[in-house]
Amino acid sequence: MAKYQLLLPKMGESVAEATIIKWLKQPGDYIEADESVMDIATDKVDSEVPSPVSGTLVEQLYKVDDVVQVGAVIAVIETKEAGEPVTTNNVETPAQVIAEPAPIAAAPEVIEQEPVIATLDSIPGTEQLTQNSTPVNHSPINDNVRFYSPLVRSIASQEGIGASELDGIPGTGAEGRLTKDDLLLYIQKRSGNGTISQPASATVITPQAPVFSSPKPQLVTEQKVAAPESKPQPEPQSKTESKPTPAPEPKATSVSGGVEIIEMDRMRKLIAEHMVYSKHTSPHVTSFVEADVTSLVKWRDRVKDKFEAREGEKITFTPIFIEAVVKAIKDFPMINVSVNGTQIIKKKDINISMATALPNGNLIVPVIKKADELNLVGITKAVNDLANRARTSKLLPDDVKEGTFTITNVGSFGNVMGTPIINQPQVAILAVGAIKKKPAVIETKQGDMIGIRHMMFLSLSYDHRVVDGALGGMFVKKVADYLENWDINREI
Repeated sequence: MAKYQLLLPKMGESVAEATIIKWLKQPGDYIEADESVMDIATDKVDSEVPSPVSGTLVEQLYKVDDVVQVGAVIAVIETKEAGEPVTTNNVETPAQVIAEPAPIAAAPEVIEQEPVIATLDSIPGTEQLTQNSTPVNHSPINDNVRFYSPLVRSIASQEGIGASELDGIPGTGAEGRLTKDDLLLYIQKRSGNGTISQPASATVITPQAPVFSSPKPQLVTEQKVAAPESKPQPEPQSKTESKPTPAPEPKATSVSGGVEIIEMDRMRKLIAEHMVYSKHTSPHVTSFVEADVTSLVKWRDRVKDKFEAREGEKITFTPIFIEAVVKAIKDFPMINVSVNGTQIIKKKDINISMATALPNGNLIVPVIKKADELNLVGITKAVNDLANRARTSKLLPDDVKEGTFTITNVGSFGNVMGTPIINQPQVAILAVGAIKKKPAVIETKQGDMIGIRHMMFLSLSYDHRVVDGALGGMFVKKVADYLENWDINREI
Protein backbone atom coordinates (compact mmCIF):
# COMPACT_ATOMS: atom_id res chain seq x y z
CA MET A 1 0.00 0.00 0.00
CA ALA A 2 1.04 3.60 -0.60
CA LYS A 3 -0.24 6.73 1.09
CA TYR A 4 -0.84 9.84 -1.00
CA GLN A 5 -1.12 13.20 0.77
CA LEU A 6 -3.70 15.38 -0.97
CA LEU A 7 -2.80 19.09 -1.11
CA LEU A 8 -5.13 22.06 -1.32
CA PRO A 9 -4.55 23.12 -4.96
CA LYS A 10 -3.78 26.61 -6.18
CA MET A 11 -7.05 28.27 -7.22
CA GLY A 12 -5.92 31.61 -8.62
CA GLU A 13 -3.11 34.11 -8.46
CA SER A 14 -4.68 36.12 -5.64
CA VAL A 15 -6.11 33.22 -3.61
CA ALA A 16 -3.94 32.13 -0.66
CA GLU A 17 -6.44 30.24 1.49
CA ALA A 18 -9.83 28.56 1.41
CA THR A 19 -12.52 27.47 3.84
CA ILE A 20 -13.74 23.87 3.94
CA ILE A 21 -17.52 23.90 3.60
CA LYS A 22 -18.28 20.19 3.11
CA TRP A 23 -16.52 16.84 2.94
CA LEU A 24 -17.92 14.78 0.06
CA LYS A 25 -15.98 11.67 1.13
CA GLN A 26 -15.55 10.19 4.58
CA PRO A 27 -12.74 7.98 5.96
CA GLY A 28 -13.14 4.51 4.52
CA ASP A 29 -14.79 5.68 1.29
CA TYR A 30 -13.20 4.66 -2.01
CA ILE A 31 -12.28 7.55 -4.34
CA GLU A 32 -11.82 7.34 -8.10
CA ALA A 33 -9.15 9.47 -9.79
CA ASP A 34 -10.52 12.96 -10.51
CA GLU A 35 -13.49 12.37 -8.21
CA SER A 36 -14.32 15.26 -5.86
CA VAL A 37 -13.30 14.85 -2.23
CA MET A 38 -14.50 18.10 -0.68
CA ASP A 39 -16.16 21.47 -1.32
CA ILE A 40 -14.17 24.59 -0.51
CA ALA A 41 -14.93 28.30 -0.58
CA THR A 42 -12.77 31.33 -1.19
CA ASP A 43 -13.64 35.00 -1.16
CA LYS A 44 -14.21 34.65 -4.92
CA VAL A 45 -16.06 31.39 -5.57
CA ASP A 46 -17.02 27.96 -4.26
CA SER A 47 -15.42 24.93 -5.93
CA GLU A 48 -14.56 21.26 -5.49
CA VAL A 49 -11.22 19.59 -4.81
CA PRO A 50 -10.69 16.40 -6.86
CA SER A 51 -8.32 13.57 -6.06
CA PRO A 52 -5.60 12.97 -8.68
CA VAL A 53 -5.31 9.29 -7.62
CA SER A 54 -7.62 6.37 -6.91
CA GLY A 55 -7.69 4.94 -3.43
CA THR A 56 -9.35 4.87 -0.01
CA LEU A 57 -9.65 7.99 2.12
CA VAL A 58 -8.00 7.14 5.43
CA GLU A 59 -7.69 10.52 7.16
CA GLN A 60 -9.20 14.02 7.08
CA LEU A 61 -6.73 16.56 8.42
CA TYR A 62 -9.18 19.47 8.67
CA LYS A 63 -12.79 19.91 9.74
CA VAL A 64 -15.68 21.79 8.17
CA ASP A 65 -15.28 25.60 8.52
CA ASP A 66 -11.50 25.33 8.98
CA VAL A 67 -9.40 27.81 6.97
CA VAL A 68 -6.62 26.07 5.04
CA GLN A 69 -3.60 27.58 3.28
CA VAL A 70 -3.00 26.75 -0.38
CA GLY A 71 -0.49 23.88 -0.61
CA ALA A 72 -1.33 22.41 2.80
CA VAL A 73 -2.02 18.69 3.19
CA ILE A 74 -5.79 18.26 3.65
CA ALA A 75 -6.28 14.48 3.46
CA VAL A 76 -4.46 11.16 3.21
CA ILE A 77 -5.48 8.62 0.55
CA GLU A 78 -4.29 5.03 0.58
CA THR A 79 -3.60 3.71 -2.90
CA LYS A 80 -2.98 0.19 -4.17
CA GLU A 81 -0.56 1.03 -6.93
CA ALA A 82 3.17 0.86 -6.31
CA GLY A 83 5.03 3.99 -7.21
CA GLU A 84 2.27 6.49 -6.35
CA PRO A 85 3.91 9.69 -5.10
CA VAL A 86 3.74 10.52 -1.42
CA THR A 87 3.77 14.23 -0.70
CA THR A 88 5.52 15.37 2.47
CA ASN A 89 5.91 19.05 3.32
CA ASN A 90 4.76 19.92 -0.23
CA VAL A 91 7.57 17.82 -1.82
CA GLU A 92 6.76 14.68 -3.77
CA THR A 93 8.89 11.62 -2.99
CA PRO A 94 8.56 8.01 -4.17
CA ALA A 95 6.02 6.06 -2.12
CA GLN A 96 7.30 3.38 0.20
CA VAL A 97 5.21 0.32 -0.57
CA ILE A 98 5.21 -2.81 1.59
CA ALA A 99 3.49 -5.77 -0.07
CA GLU A 100 3.86 -9.49 -0.42
CA PRO A 101 6.05 -10.45 -3.38
CA ALA A 102 4.01 -11.57 -6.36
CA PRO A 103 4.64 -15.12 -7.62
CA ILE A 104 6.93 -15.28 -10.64
CA ALA A 105 5.11 -16.63 -13.69
CA ALA A 106 6.85 -19.36 -15.66
CA ALA A 107 5.32 -18.07 -18.89
CA PRO A 108 3.89 -14.76 -20.14
CA GLU A 109 0.53 -13.81 -18.68
CA VAL A 110 -2.60 -14.25 -20.76
CA ILE A 111 -5.06 -11.42 -20.29
CA GLU A 112 -8.68 -12.26 -20.87
CA GLN A 113 -10.91 -9.27 -21.52
CA GLU A 114 -14.65 -9.38 -21.82
CA PRO A 115 -16.73 -7.05 -24.02
CA VAL A 116 -18.59 -4.41 -22.01
CA ILE A 117 -21.56 -2.20 -22.80
CA ALA A 118 -21.44 1.19 -21.08
CA THR A 119 -23.74 4.19 -20.90
CA LEU A 120 -22.55 7.78 -20.52
CA ASP A 121 -25.57 9.87 -19.58
CA SER A 122 -23.46 12.91 -18.77
CA ILE A 123 -22.23 13.40 -22.35
CA PRO A 124 -24.86 14.87 -24.69
CA GLY A 125 -25.49 12.92 -27.86
CA THR A 126 -23.99 9.63 -26.66
CA GLU A 127 -26.04 6.50 -26.61
CA GLN A 128 -25.28 2.92 -25.71
CA LEU A 129 -21.57 2.33 -26.08
CA THR A 130 -20.13 -0.97 -27.32
CA GLN A 131 -16.57 -2.01 -27.76
CA ASN A 132 -14.44 -4.81 -29.14
CA SER A 133 -12.82 -7.39 -26.93
CA THR A 134 -9.52 -7.38 -28.83
CA PRO A 135 -6.78 -5.52 -26.92
CA VAL A 136 -4.67 -3.03 -28.85
CA ASN A 137 -1.02 -2.33 -28.10
CA HIS A 138 0.23 1.24 -28.48
CA SER A 139 3.25 3.24 -27.48
CA PRO A 140 3.22 4.36 -23.84
CA ILE A 141 2.08 7.83 -22.87
CA ASN A 142 4.82 10.19 -21.80
CA ASP A 143 3.46 11.91 -18.69
CA ASN A 144 6.66 13.66 -17.63
CA VAL A 145 5.22 17.03 -18.66
CA ARG A 146 1.60 16.68 -17.59
CA PHE A 147 0.01 14.45 -14.95
CA TYR A 148 -2.42 11.78 -16.16
CA SER A 149 -4.28 9.37 -13.94
CA PRO A 150 -3.84 5.63 -14.60
CA LEU A 151 -7.40 5.49 -15.94
CA VAL A 152 -6.78 8.32 -18.42
CA ARG A 153 -3.55 6.68 -19.58
CA SER A 154 -5.32 3.35 -20.04
CA ILE A 155 -8.14 4.86 -22.13
CA ALA A 156 -5.64 6.82 -24.23
CA SER A 157 -3.57 3.71 -24.92
CA GLN A 158 -6.62 1.70 -25.97
CA GLU A 159 -7.75 4.48 -28.31
CA GLY A 160 -4.32 4.96 -29.88
CA ILE A 161 -3.85 8.51 -28.58
CA GLY A 162 -0.16 9.38 -28.39
CA ALA A 163 1.63 11.66 -25.95
CA SER A 164 1.64 14.74 -28.19
CA GLU A 165 -2.07 14.42 -28.98
CA LEU A 166 -2.93 13.85 -25.32
CA ASP A 167 -0.99 16.94 -24.25
CA GLY A 168 -3.11 19.04 -26.62
CA ILE A 169 -6.47 18.04 -25.14
CA PRO A 170 -7.84 20.79 -22.82
CA GLY A 171 -8.68 19.65 -19.31
CA THR A 172 -11.35 20.81 -16.85
CA GLY A 173 -9.83 19.21 -13.75
CA ALA A 174 -7.86 20.94 -11.03
CA GLU A 175 -5.12 23.17 -12.51
CA GLY A 176 -6.15 22.12 -16.03
CA ARG A 177 -5.78 18.39 -15.36
CA LEU A 178 -7.27 16.10 -18.00
CA THR A 179 -10.16 14.07 -16.57
CA LYS A 180 -11.69 10.91 -17.96
CA ASP A 181 -14.79 12.89 -19.00
CA ASP A 182 -12.59 15.32 -20.97
CA LEU A 183 -10.90 12.44 -22.77
CA LEU A 184 -14.14 10.59 -23.54
CA LEU A 185 -15.72 13.78 -24.91
CA TYR A 186 -12.63 14.36 -27.06
CA ILE A 187 -12.83 10.79 -28.42
CA GLN A 188 -16.52 11.30 -29.20
CA LYS A 189 -15.87 14.48 -31.16
CA ARG A 190 -12.91 12.90 -32.97
CA SER A 191 -14.96 9.89 -34.10
CA GLY A 192 -17.77 12.16 -35.29
CA ASN A 193 -20.41 9.43 -35.08
CA GLY A 194 -21.55 9.78 -31.47
CA THR A 195 -20.03 6.42 -30.49
CA ILE A 196 -17.08 6.28 -28.13
CA SER A 197 -14.83 3.27 -28.23
CA GLN A 198 -13.68 2.66 -24.66
CA PRO A 199 -11.16 0.23 -23.20
CA ALA A 200 -12.61 -3.26 -23.14
CA SER A 201 -12.04 -3.47 -19.42
CA ALA A 202 -13.96 -0.33 -18.52
CA THR A 203 -17.23 -0.42 -16.66
CA VAL A 204 -19.32 2.68 -16.04
CA ILE A 205 -20.90 3.27 -12.67
CA THR A 206 -23.27 6.21 -12.34
CA PRO A 207 -23.54 7.45 -8.76
CA GLN A 208 -26.54 9.14 -7.22
CA ALA A 209 -26.21 12.83 -8.03
CA PRO A 210 -27.17 15.69 -5.72
CA VAL A 211 -30.13 17.80 -6.76
CA PHE A 212 -28.15 20.51 -8.55
CA SER A 213 -25.12 18.57 -9.76
CA SER A 214 -24.62 16.84 -13.10
CA PRO A 215 -24.11 13.08 -12.76
CA LYS A 216 -20.55 12.02 -13.56
CA PRO A 217 -19.93 8.43 -14.62
CA GLN A 218 -17.32 6.65 -12.54
CA LEU A 219 -15.08 4.31 -14.55
CA VAL A 220 -13.66 1.28 -12.73
CA THR A 221 -11.13 -0.88 -14.57
CA GLU A 222 -11.59 -4.61 -14.14
CA GLN A 223 -9.30 -7.27 -15.63
CA LYS A 224 -9.25 -11.01 -15.19
CA VAL A 225 -5.67 -12.34 -15.38
CA ALA A 226 -5.10 -16.02 -16.08
CA ALA A 227 -1.51 -17.05 -15.24
CA PRO A 228 0.08 -20.44 -15.85
CA GLU A 229 0.28 -20.91 -12.09
CA SER A 230 -2.42 -23.07 -10.64
CA LYS A 231 -2.81 -20.59 -7.82
CA PRO A 232 -6.06 -18.63 -8.43
CA GLN A 233 -5.85 -14.89 -8.81
CA PRO A 234 -7.74 -12.77 -6.24
CA GLU A 235 -10.85 -10.98 -7.45
CA PRO A 236 -10.75 -7.17 -7.55
CA GLN A 237 -11.81 -5.61 -4.30
CA SER A 238 -15.37 -4.33 -4.43
CA LYS A 239 -15.82 -0.63 -4.16
CA THR A 240 -18.70 0.85 -2.25
CA GLU A 241 -19.99 4.14 -3.54
CA SER A 242 -20.65 6.83 -0.99
CA LYS A 243 -23.73 8.96 -1.28
CA PRO A 244 -23.07 12.72 -1.47
CA THR A 245 -23.58 14.47 1.83
CA PRO A 246 -26.47 16.97 1.54
CA ALA A 247 -25.57 20.63 1.95
CA PRO A 248 -26.17 21.81 5.53
CA GLU A 249 -29.15 24.06 6.02
CA PRO A 250 -28.59 27.48 7.62
CA LYS A 251 -28.76 27.24 11.38
CA ALA A 252 -32.11 28.49 12.61
CA THR A 253 -33.01 29.56 16.13
CA SER A 254 -36.63 29.73 17.15
CA VAL A 255 -37.20 32.72 19.41
CA SER A 256 -40.95 32.43 19.72
CA GLY A 257 -43.88 30.91 17.90
CA GLY A 258 -43.87 33.67 15.25
CA VAL A 259 -40.16 34.54 14.92
CA GLU A 260 -37.23 32.53 13.62
CA ILE A 261 -33.62 33.72 13.34
CA ILE A 262 -31.56 32.25 10.48
CA GLU A 263 -27.81 32.83 10.37
CA MET A 264 -26.49 33.99 6.98
CA ASP A 265 -24.26 31.54 5.17
CA ARG A 266 -20.78 32.60 4.05
CA MET A 267 -21.78 33.59 0.51
CA ARG A 268 -24.77 35.64 1.67
CA LYS A 269 -22.52 37.56 4.06
CA LEU A 270 -20.13 38.37 1.19
CA ILE A 271 -23.00 39.52 -1.03
CA ALA A 272 -24.38 41.71 1.75
CA GLU A 273 -21.00 43.32 2.41
CA HIS A 274 -20.41 43.92 -1.32
CA MET A 275 -23.82 45.55 -1.84
CA VAL A 276 -23.49 47.84 1.19
CA TYR A 277 -19.97 48.79 0.07
CA SER A 278 -21.26 49.64 -3.42
CA LYS A 279 -24.01 51.90 -2.09
CA HIS A 280 -21.55 53.68 0.21
CA THR A 281 -19.05 54.09 -2.64
CA SER A 282 -21.10 55.12 -5.68
CA PRO A 283 -23.97 57.63 -5.99
CA HIS A 284 -26.46 55.54 -7.98
CA VAL A 285 -28.62 56.91 -10.80
CA THR A 286 -30.90 54.72 -12.96
CA SER A 287 -32.17 55.51 -16.48
CA PHE A 288 -34.92 53.54 -18.27
CA VAL A 289 -35.70 52.84 -21.94
CA GLU A 290 -38.51 50.75 -23.44
CA ALA A 291 -37.50 48.80 -26.55
CA ASP A 292 -39.56 47.12 -29.28
CA VAL A 293 -37.81 43.78 -29.82
CA THR A 294 -40.42 42.15 -32.09
CA SER A 295 -37.96 41.49 -34.91
CA LEU A 296 -35.46 39.98 -32.44
CA VAL A 297 -38.07 37.62 -30.96
CA LYS A 298 -39.21 36.44 -34.40
CA TRP A 299 -35.59 35.89 -35.48
CA ARG A 300 -34.78 33.76 -32.45
CA ASP A 301 -37.94 31.70 -32.91
CA ARG A 302 -36.82 31.02 -36.48
CA VAL A 303 -33.21 29.97 -35.76
CA LYS A 304 -33.23 28.41 -32.28
CA ASP A 305 -34.04 24.82 -33.33
CA LYS A 306 -31.55 24.87 -36.22
CA PHE A 307 -28.90 26.42 -33.95
CA GLU A 308 -29.35 23.80 -31.23
CA ALA A 309 -29.19 20.94 -33.75
CA ARG A 310 -25.98 22.33 -35.27
CA GLU A 311 -24.12 23.59 -32.19
CA GLY A 312 -25.55 21.41 -29.44
CA GLU A 313 -26.30 24.60 -27.51
CA LYS A 314 -29.51 26.50 -26.78
CA ILE A 315 -29.49 30.15 -27.78
CA THR A 316 -31.26 32.34 -25.22
CA PHE A 317 -31.80 36.09 -25.24
CA THR A 318 -28.88 36.69 -22.86
CA PRO A 319 -26.05 36.36 -25.45
CA ILE A 320 -28.02 38.62 -27.79
CA PHE A 321 -28.25 41.28 -25.07
CA ILE A 322 -24.52 40.88 -24.38
CA GLU A 323 -23.68 41.41 -28.07
CA ALA A 324 -25.73 44.62 -28.11
CA VAL A 325 -24.03 45.86 -24.93
CA VAL A 326 -20.57 45.16 -26.37
CA LYS A 327 -21.42 47.19 -29.48
CA ALA A 328 -22.72 50.07 -27.34
CA ILE A 329 -19.56 50.03 -25.17
CA LYS A 330 -17.49 50.43 -28.33
CA ASP A 331 -19.61 53.51 -29.13
CA PHE A 332 -19.34 54.88 -25.57
CA PRO A 333 -16.07 53.54 -24.09
CA MET A 334 -16.26 55.77 -21.00
CA ILE A 335 -18.85 53.33 -19.62
CA ASN A 336 -16.11 50.69 -19.54
CA VAL A 337 -14.10 52.33 -16.73
CA SER A 338 -13.45 52.13 -13.00
CA VAL A 339 -12.57 54.75 -10.39
CA ASN A 340 -9.51 54.89 -8.13
CA GLY A 341 -9.75 57.95 -5.93
CA THR A 342 -9.68 60.86 -8.37
CA GLN A 343 -8.41 58.73 -11.26
CA ILE A 344 -10.58 57.26 -14.02
CA ILE A 345 -9.16 53.93 -15.24
CA LYS A 346 -10.26 53.23 -18.81
CA LYS A 347 -10.35 49.52 -19.68
CA LYS A 348 -9.24 48.27 -23.09
CA ASP A 349 -10.77 44.80 -22.72
CA ILE A 350 -14.55 44.43 -22.62
CA ASN A 351 -15.23 41.76 -19.99
CA ILE A 352 -18.94 41.24 -19.42
CA SER A 353 -20.02 40.07 -15.96
CA MET A 354 -23.19 37.98 -16.00
CA ALA A 355 -25.25 37.86 -12.80
CA THR A 356 -26.36 34.25 -12.22
CA ALA A 357 -28.83 33.05 -9.61
CA LEU A 358 -27.82 29.86 -7.79
CA PRO A 359 -30.18 27.05 -6.73
CA ASN A 360 -29.63 27.90 -3.04
CA GLY A 361 -30.91 31.45 -3.60
CA ASN A 362 -27.50 33.13 -3.63
CA LEU A 363 -25.93 35.05 -6.51
CA ILE A 364 -22.63 34.84 -8.35
CA VAL A 365 -21.25 36.87 -11.25
CA PRO A 366 -19.01 34.94 -13.68
CA VAL A 367 -17.18 36.92 -16.37
CA ILE A 368 -17.00 36.49 -20.16
CA LYS A 369 -13.46 37.66 -20.87
CA LYS A 370 -12.83 39.77 -24.03
CA ALA A 371 -16.44 39.48 -25.17
CA ASP A 372 -15.70 41.97 -27.96
CA GLU A 373 -13.54 39.30 -29.65
CA LEU A 374 -16.37 36.73 -29.74
CA ASN A 375 -19.13 36.34 -32.30
CA LEU A 376 -22.68 35.48 -31.27
CA VAL A 377 -21.96 31.73 -31.34
CA GLY A 378 -18.92 32.19 -29.11
CA ILE A 379 -20.85 34.39 -26.67
CA THR A 380 -23.66 31.81 -26.52
CA LYS A 381 -21.25 28.99 -25.70
CA ALA A 382 -19.52 31.12 -23.04
CA VAL A 383 -22.85 32.07 -21.43
CA ASN A 384 -24.07 28.47 -21.28
CA ASP A 385 -20.74 27.17 -19.99
CA LEU A 386 -20.45 29.73 -17.18
CA ALA A 387 -24.11 29.39 -16.18
CA ASN A 388 -23.89 25.59 -15.99
CA ARG A 389 -20.64 25.62 -14.03
CA ALA A 390 -22.00 28.28 -11.67
CA ARG A 391 -25.05 26.17 -10.82
CA THR A 392 -22.93 23.05 -10.21
CA SER A 393 -20.18 24.80 -8.19
CA LYS A 394 -17.55 24.22 -10.88
CA LEU A 395 -16.42 27.84 -11.31
CA LEU A 396 -12.79 28.73 -10.69
CA PRO A 397 -11.72 31.94 -8.92
CA ASP A 398 -10.45 33.40 -12.21
CA ASP A 399 -13.95 32.96 -13.70
CA VAL A 400 -15.34 35.75 -11.51
CA LYS A 401 -12.49 38.27 -11.85
CA GLU A 402 -11.73 41.31 -14.03
CA GLY A 403 -15.29 42.16 -15.12
CA THR A 404 -15.74 45.65 -16.60
CA PHE A 405 -19.54 45.82 -17.10
CA THR A 406 -22.41 43.75 -15.67
CA ILE A 407 -25.71 42.52 -17.11
CA THR A 408 -28.48 41.11 -14.92
CA ASN A 409 -31.56 39.50 -16.48
CA VAL A 410 -34.41 40.31 -14.12
CA GLY A 411 -36.83 39.27 -16.86
CA SER A 412 -36.01 35.61 -16.20
CA PHE A 413 -38.09 35.94 -13.02
CA GLY A 414 -40.97 37.73 -14.80
CA ASN A 415 -39.90 41.21 -13.63
CA VAL A 416 -40.40 43.99 -16.17
CA MET A 417 -37.67 46.28 -14.80
CA GLY A 418 -35.27 46.78 -11.90
CA THR A 419 -32.82 49.22 -10.32
CA PRO A 420 -29.70 47.07 -9.89
CA ILE A 421 -26.78 47.91 -7.59
CA ILE A 422 -23.43 48.51 -9.31
CA ASN A 423 -20.92 45.66 -9.14
CA GLN A 424 -17.81 47.41 -7.80
CA PRO A 425 -15.32 48.49 -9.05
CA GLN A 426 -17.39 48.86 -12.25
CA VAL A 427 -19.39 52.02 -12.87
CA ALA A 428 -22.53 50.65 -14.58
CA ILE A 429 -24.90 47.68 -14.61
CA LEU A 430 -27.74 46.95 -17.05
CA ALA A 431 -30.95 45.17 -16.05
CA VAL A 432 -33.00 43.62 -18.85
CA GLY A 433 -36.67 43.06 -18.10
CA ALA A 434 -39.20 40.51 -19.27
CA ILE A 435 -40.37 40.66 -22.89
CA LYS A 436 -44.13 41.25 -22.94
CA LYS A 437 -46.67 41.49 -25.74
CA LYS A 438 -48.30 44.93 -25.67
CA PRO A 439 -50.44 47.12 -27.91
CA ALA A 440 -48.15 49.79 -29.36
CA VAL A 441 -48.25 52.59 -31.90
CA ILE A 442 -46.60 51.62 -35.19
CA GLU A 443 -45.49 54.38 -37.53
CA THR A 444 -45.91 53.55 -41.24
CA LYS A 445 -45.90 55.49 -44.50
CA GLN A 446 -49.67 55.21 -44.57
CA GLY A 447 -49.95 56.63 -41.04
CA ASP A 448 -49.93 55.46 -37.43
CA MET A 449 -51.65 52.25 -36.37
CA ILE A 450 -51.99 50.07 -33.30
CA GLY A 451 -50.35 46.63 -33.31
CA ILE A 452 -49.28 43.84 -30.95
CA ARG A 453 -45.54 44.17 -30.33
CA HIS A 454 -42.94 42.48 -28.13
CA MET A 455 -41.76 45.16 -25.69
CA MET A 456 -39.20 45.20 -22.89
CA PHE A 457 -37.60 47.68 -20.47
CA LEU A 458 -33.86 48.27 -20.13
CA SER A 459 -32.67 49.95 -16.92
CA LEU A 460 -29.11 51.18 -16.46
CA SER A 461 -27.74 52.03 -13.01
CA TYR A 462 -24.51 54.05 -13.16
CA ASP A 463 -21.98 55.76 -10.92
CA HIS A 464 -22.76 59.48 -10.99
CA ARG A 465 -19.21 60.33 -9.95
CA VAL A 466 -17.99 59.65 -13.50
CA VAL A 467 -21.11 58.89 -15.57
CA ASP A 468 -23.51 61.78 -16.03
CA GLY A 469 -27.12 61.53 -17.15
CA ALA A 470 -26.25 62.31 -20.75
CA LEU A 471 -23.73 59.48 -21.08
CA GLY A 472 -25.86 57.01 -19.14
CA GLY A 473 -29.00 57.89 -21.10
CA MET A 474 -27.29 57.75 -24.50
CA PHE A 475 -25.66 54.44 -23.69
CA VAL A 476 -28.85 52.61 -22.69
CA LYS A 477 -30.66 54.12 -25.69
CA LYS A 478 -27.90 52.82 -27.98
CA VAL A 479 -28.34 49.32 -26.56
CA ALA A 480 -32.08 49.57 -27.26
CA ASP A 481 -31.37 50.75 -30.83
CA TYR A 482 -29.22 47.70 -31.55
CA LEU A 483 -31.98 45.40 -30.26
CA GLU A 484 -34.81 47.19 -32.09
CA ASN A 485 -32.94 47.25 -35.42
CA TRP A 486 -32.15 43.55 -35.36
CA ASP A 487 -31.85 42.01 -38.83
CA ILE A 488 -34.58 39.37 -39.01
CA ASN A 489 -32.80 37.74 -41.96
CA ARG A 490 -29.48 37.43 -40.16
CA GLU A 491 -27.71 34.08 -40.49
CA ILE A 492 -25.80 32.54 -37.63
